[in-house]
Amino acid sequence: MTITFPVLPTNCEEFVTVAQDMMKKPEGTAALLIVALKLYIDDRETGLEVLNFLHGPHPLSVRDQQFIRDRMMDKPYLPDSYFAGARPDNNYTPDQPLTIEVQPDPVPAESKEFKKVRLMSSGADSPRLVTLRRKASGDVWFLWDYPAIVTGIRIPAKEDPWA
Repeated sequence: MTITFPVLPTNCEEFVTVAQDMMKKPEGTAALLIVALKLYIDDRETGLEVLNFLHGPHPLSVRDQQFIRDRMMDKPYLPDSYFAGARPDNNYTPDQPLTIEVQPDPVPAESKEFKKVRLMSSGADSPRLVTLRRKASGDVWFLWDYPAIVTGIRIPAKEDPWA
């Protein structure tokens, strides 16, 4: 599924407005994770606020926040690597409008409350998994697990001494 963002939200209120309908599909919530990480790069506080929104009833722990901080602190280009057109050789400059390709995971889910999807980073050799969970009583998908999303990728050409 291809998800397009003509304009990215710049604050929590805009993010929540965009997210309301998108979170009814696991692919939408996974794509919003990348948008939240972009917001995190620009403003850590806003980024954490929208990440907690995506986590729903299971907010980020202090350890989770530290994990994200440690992975993102020297990789401001990482979220852009998930958008179409972004590559190491163009310093992860995505095409406009911003689009993200979200693929289903071929491994069946453990239950109806969980779903896994894959996102491809142009700086990685294999897709990265995002696990989502919904309440048994609802139709909104929340983030559950995504450590590989913030794992290192190839550095952009402008930072590569061998480029």
